Amino acid sequence: MHRNYLRNLLHSYCPSDPNEIICKQLMLDFISNNSDCFERTLLQGHFTASCWLVNRAMDRALLTNHTKLNTWLQLGGHCDGDSNITAVALKEAQEESGLLNIKLVSEHIFDIDVHAIPANNREPEHLHYDVRFLVQVLDDAPLIISPESKDLCWFGTDVNALPTTEQSILRMFHKWLAIRPSVTTFS
Repeated sequence: MHRNYLRNLLHSYCPSDPNEIICKQLMLDFISNNSDCFERTLLQGHFTASCWLVNRAMDRALLTNHTKLNTWLQLGGHCDGDSNITAVALKEAQEESGLLNIKLVSEHIFDIDVHAIPANNREPEHLHYDVRFLVQVLDDAPLIISPESKDLCWFGTDVNALPTTEQSILRMFHKWLAIRPSVTTFS
């Protein structure tokens, strides 16, 4: 599976805006030039996997107030050598929310983004090549806040209620609103 699985997912992904077009090419180039692209030890950057996690009714999305970055984000994290990017997105969502009964709405990529992570006491500034999936909670289990989060919060369909103006979060928010009428729940 190593790099071909993600390469194939990216080739079949249709970007929604000019930034995603650039990100797609950056990701394809990064995969081709770095056999260790899923390893956190690749200090220039590495792939991460995340998700836009929605509730069963698809009328709320879960965001985390990330401890280290001090900002509201989608759930996700490092691949740590695992090239199965969809499995990583699900695992990270479960670990960061405590919600175990979740499922991909689609095996296709929902969104992509390449962004800089500031230097810290363990790592220099580097890039995250973030691949995002649409994931749905299948029950009403309580949230469990992980040490990676200051808080978790469900947000509805009012963009003005979002605690961020980060463009990639807003892009995912609007994608979610656009598909809500066609996808509501799993059978």
